[in-house]
Amino acid sequence: MTRVAVTGGAGYIGSHMCRRLAAHGHDVVVIDDLSGGHRDAVRWGPLRQCSLLDAPALSQALRDARCDAVIHFAGAIAVGESVADPLKYYAINFGGSLNLLQAMRDAGMRRLVFSSSAAIFGEPRQSFIDERHPIDPISPYGRGKAMVEQLLRDAAPAYGIDAVALRYFNAAGADPSAAIGESHDPETHLIPRLLRHVAGERGPIEIYGDDHATPDGTCIRDYVHVDDLCAAHLAALEHLDSHPGFHAFNLGNGNGYSVREVVAAVHAVTGKHVQARVAARRAGDPARLVACPDRARAVLGWHPATPSLEAIVETAWRWHRAPAY
Repeated sequence: MTRVAVTGGAGYIGSHMCRRLAAHGHDVVVIDDLSGGHRDAVRWGPLRQCSLLDAPALSQALRDARCDAVIHFAGAIAVGESVADPLKYYAINFGGSLNLLQAMRDAGMRRLVFSSSAAIFGEPRQSFIDERHPIDPISPYGRGKAMVEQLLRDAAPAYGIDAVALRYFNAAGADPSAAIGESHDPETHLIPRLLRHVAGERGPIEIYGDDHATPDGTCIRDYVHVDDLCAAHLAALEHLDSHPGFHAFNLGNGNGYSVREVVAAVHAVTGKHVQARVAARRAGDPARLVACPDRARAVLGWHPATPSLEAIVETAWRWHRAPAY
């Protein structure tokens, strides 16, 4: 059994991670300032309400937690907002992570799994993005994630803090029991925006650009179920038991779906019509992002249990029909 601190553990992916850790017999301590998370999502361990930007409080929280490892989700997540307010994103995503590494070093904690992003790659230079793809982000959000990865590369030999960066593509879906799910305000992710719309929120839903270099002109993304992402985090934590240093893995299903295809999947699952209109492209949005997850499969033994887009949407729909928070 391991005792794990989960930053951002009151948020979407973080709360699902806490649930999986507890189900596998691990103790959990949630570190979250609740700026984007939900107290009602903290169900599998105590909450230490603390901002990563408050370095003294964070350092004390980690010393008090006495954990064996950290899984780091906390951060700001909207690519478009990062273009409009880059100082906020560098402060939270890079500055907060820097504070976390310093607090880990001071507390003698030596294992970290980091929530990175496919946004570090920028405009793809190949159809399926593997770990050899150049890191060339086109948004402050992506640049901040890439900067944290570099920090982890440097920290591993200098301080003995072993780390895995998991670059996920598009997290989606919800706990199949609908006990927890995705709830952002404002919501910027496509699938929950569509499901909120068909559940009764006033429309229309905006499609950001229909002139991308894709078959139907809309952006293509690789959607991966949140529980599959959590399984990869657990596998990464176990990987560090016998593989010190820094490691990075791309996480996706290896299948790309356009915005219009996601709209069609939502209609197929819910039976409800989506009222949509085309708006201008969002700054920082590549036309296509699809993973090559072969390395995660080979090294971590990671195989997504819910690869189908409609199955992912169906679990999200269970949550959005009656969200608990």
